[in-house]
Parts: sequence; structure tokens; C-alpha cells
Amino acid sequence: MEWRDEGIILGTRRHGETSVIVELMTRAHGRHLGIVRGGRSRRMQPLLQPGNRVDALWRARLDEHLGMFQIEPLSFAAARLIEMPVALYGIQLVAAHLRLLPERDPHPGLFETLAVVIEHFDDPLAAGELLLRFEIMMLEELGFGLDLQSCAATGSREHLAYVSPKSGRAVSRDAGKPWADKLLPMPDFVSSTRVHAASVAEIDLAFRMTGYFLTRHVWEPRALTPPEARAGFLVALGKAAF
Repeated sequence: MEWRDEGIILGTRRHGETSVIVELMTRAHGRHLGIVRGGRSRRMQPLLQPGNRVDALWRARLDEHLGMFQIEPLSFAAARLIEMPVALYGIQLVAAHLRLLPERDPHPGLFETLAVVIEHFDDPLAAGELLLRFEIMMLEELGFGLDLQSCAATGSREHLAYVSPKSGRAVSRDAGKPWADKLLPMPDFVSSTRVHAASVAEIDLAFRMTGYFLTRHVWEPRALTPPEARAGFLVALGKAAF
């Protein structure tokens, strides 16, 4: 068995004296693990850093085996990211989210979004907005998608300001005003591709919204706690934006 694919490194762990197990998010084969022989060498360590984009050849005798990776560099993002706490926490957060999905299930949309996030870590507001959209995509991929394009009460696509905690559907400002204390606030940028996040406060508010649904549908049913990297990312984002 073998295949070749493009991947982004999520992390590594030691395997034996000289090798490592590399965790990749690949375009066509999802989150995939494999052994890299000699991965702890001085030559390979800079390549096998989270955030780097690589060409990966995977081989195994049987499909269910862990298998071996041969990895060649496509782009070295890690050298740039290591200087930015926003990026370090962001990569850890994305990896934690992707581990919620079954290994080897393809999710090309998440791969492409991850690649865009990595390119924008030097812009804190853009990185925060993109990671928020990544969380919304994760909910969709896990089967708990939110409907944020029209008001659940009126069908309007204008002035969407809340999300129903029960249905996960958007609610307009006027329709939701009488029940505002029971609804989740939603900043304008979340439901629009034309409006961008204006502040860290807006991003933090949007993360509270996705955090509510991740807790309800994903973390609590699996007896998990929110990734520590999530809180770390928001703290780093706040510091970087000032």
C-alpha cells in the first residue's frame, strides 16, 4: 500500500532511538500518522516542525498498519511561526480540533482553511477570524453545523445578531431583542463574508459562541475539557493586537 499527498505537520512524538511518529493533516487522506526514520536527526528536525507544509509518501504492507513516511519540504512556515505566541497556540488548537475527527477521514476543506490560517498568523485579527471560521467548519464536519445565514424567526438575512443556543440558528436583532438574555450574541463578521472582525472583543465574543456548541455537542459528551491552547490563543491574541 502506498500513496503520495500534500500535508501540514501537526506534531511529532519519539519512536525508538532515532525515529519519530509524525502527525500530518493531508489534503486527500485526512489526519494521518506515520513513522519517519531518522526523524530525530539534526537534518530532519527543522523539517518536522508544526506548521511546515510537506510532500509525503506513505507506505505500509497493509492499509491498517501505521506505515512509514518519506517527507520532503514544500514550505518552512515553522521558522516564522515560532516567534509568535498567537501562531504557537493557534497550531496547537487546530491540532486539538482535528484530533476530534476519525483518523484518515478526508476533510479537504479543513486542510485548505488550515493552510490559509498559517499564512495569516502575523495578522492577529485575521488569524482570530480564520480560526473562528475553522471552529464553525469543525462543528459542521462533526455533524453539529450551525445555520448562521438567515433568521430562524423571520427568514431575513439582514442584521443577524444572535444565535439560538437550542437550535444553533441565527436570529436577527429585532426578532431576538425580547429574548436577548437567553440568546448567544453573534458579531456581524460571523455571518458575513463581506465584514471582517473589528476587534479582539468581537473575536472573543464569537469564540464564546462556538465554545458553547463545542462544549455541548463535543467536549462534554466525550468527557473532554476545552483545549488549553484555546484559552492561550485568545490571551495571546489580545496581547498581540495592542
